[in-house]
Amino acid sequence: MVPFIRDQFNDKYSVARYKQYLNDIWKLTNGENDFRVCETPLFLDEELSSKLQFAAEEIVSFLLTDEFKKNSLGAIPEKLVVPSEDSHPLFLQVDFAICKDEEGKPIPKLIELQGFPSLYAFQVLLDDVNRQFYEIPNGYTSYFNDFLKESYLRLLKKAILANHDPKNVILLEIEPWKQKTRIDFILTKQYLGIDSICISEIIQRGKKLFYKKDGFEIPIHRIYNRVIFDELQRKDIKAGFDFHSELDVEWAGHPNWFFKISKHTLPLIRSSYAPNCFYLSDLKKYPPDLENYVLKPLYSFAGAGVQVDITKEILDSIVERKDYILQEKVEYMPLIKTPDEYSRAEIRMMFIWLDKEPILVNNLLRTSKGKMMGVDFNKGKTWVGSNIVYHP
Repeated sequence: MVPFIRDQFNDKYSVARYKQYLNDIWKLTNGENDFRVCETPLFLDEELSSKLQFAAEEIVSFLLTDEFKKNSLGAIPEKLVVPSEDSHPLFLQVDFAICKDEEGKPIPKLIELQGFPSLYAFQVLLDDVNRQFYEIPNGYTSYFNDFLKESYLRLLKKAILANHDPKNVILLEIEPWKQKTRIDFILTKQYLGIDSICISEIIQRGKKLFYKKDGFEIPIHRIYNRVIFDELQRKDIKAGFDFHSELDVEWAGHPNWFFKISKHTLPLIRSSYAPNCFYLSDLKKYPPDLENYVLKPLYSFAGAGVQVDITKEILDSIVERKDYILQEKVEYMPLIKTPDEYSRAEIRMMFIWLDKEPILVNNLLRTSKGKMMGVDFNKGKTWVGSNIVYHP
């Protein structure tokens, strides 16, 4: 995106330094690499950075409308509604593919929305390690809205802890020590002082929740929720408490927003930065160019159940049509120059929503050389995986 920065980075790159870079990142997991960190971050020019920020803000502004509030009421499966929902999500992610416009210039196109936390702690470490091992140009940052590491961590602390003692706040997950994102949990502990607790280890006494530490039961006053319900159902793990009962606890990221701001929202958004998208149940006839669409289940995570090559017969065979969307495909442009072929990029714009409006604070980069993002499409390839975006 900034040719002289890219050329300088590539010229100075070495496999030996990349291995040292990875060793420094993964020392927190005793050298176990849980996901692939790309060899390079992405350096954006001012033009694309501005487009990304404008697109993210425009799409997020829809979440403030009465239309969104009305249409989100039916987003949560009835058996999965959790009481005490707050007025807006605390964490919000907007994912964009970087594509070409009519003039061949890069443009962001909406891929996903998520009212759920992302790697808010890991991206802090990644920026630190990038600056330790690579020459990040002066004046380039991974943060937005004038945040620096210290002010960003203060905001994150306020969002997750509120006014509670860290010992009374937990990060809630399903077997957190087995999750690919466990390095984010370890760093959340380092930065904020809260423990990661498995949902099966929670103790419920009436409306109050507890976890055990050093032989003592510690009251839980606030939960940083990282539990995804479909994973909980898939793994058939028994929770130590009832999600769906009234509890004397605060949510740092209420579970209902995982469903309300999700694929369910995509057909409602009208923006030049959003591809066409429809609820399958609303279509009386299919688009004539089905080869240019992808089928997505509403209730899935990490790309599970997505069908790229679809036909009329496939769509006709679906019984629960209200549980699927049909989204126009986007074509990722070759963006990042690498030693063999260009990588394609997807950028997650990360928000925290404390007060009246969400604040754009950080980002996450995913790169690919395959048909789609993800491990299965990048086996045996280099200069792919996750990293971070720097912008002027």
